[in-house]
Amino acid sequence: MTAVPGGASAWVRPTARVLVLDPAGRLLLFGGRLTAPDVAPGDVQWWYTPGGGVEDGESLRAAAVRELAEETGLVVDPAELEGPVWFRRYVGEFGGRLVDSRETFFVLRDVEHVVDVAGRTELEVLADEPHRWWSAAQVASSTERFAPRELADLLVDLLAGPWTGPPRMVDG
Repeated sequence: MTAVPGGASAWVRPTARVLVLDPAGRLLLFGGRLTAPDVAPGDVQWWYTPGGGVEDGESLRAAAVRELAEETGLVVDPAELEGPVWFRRYVGEFGGRLVDSRETFFVLRDVEHVVDVAGRTELEVLADEPHRWWSAAQVASSTERFAPRELADLLVDLLAGPWTGPPRMVDG
C-alpha cells in the first residue's frame, strides 16, 4: 500500500502491457467496460492495450507474455518483446478500492493473429470487452478515450521503427 494525493492508501499493482502491432502498423486495443467486479459492464469507457498484473516472483516480460496469451490467445517468447518502451502510473478506483497501477509497456511488431479470448480470467470474461485493431490515424481522429491519454502522439514515434532509447514516462 502507498499513500496517494488526498491521504488515501492504494494497492500498488505492478503491471505489464504489450503494444501489439500488425504488419500495417495497427494497434490492438481492448474496450474497457467494467468499473467493478460486482457491477454489470456498460458501454466502452476507454481503449487500452493487452496486459495486466505481475504475479509474485514473475518478471515483467513473463507477465506480459502470460497476459497476452490469456487475453488474446497469442503465445510468444518473452525475448520477442521490444523494450520496455514506456512507463505509466495511473491511480484510480476499481470496485471501491484505490489502485496505484505502475505500468511497463513492451512492443510486439508484425503480428498476424486472430484474437482468441478462450484463456481469459473469470473477471475478464465478466467484463466481456470488445477488441479492435486501430491505425494511428484512427486513434488520432477518434473522440474515444485511450490509455495512455497521449496514445495518438506516442504511436508516431513507436511506428517509426524499433525502439532504441530508454523507456519514456507517459501521461496517465
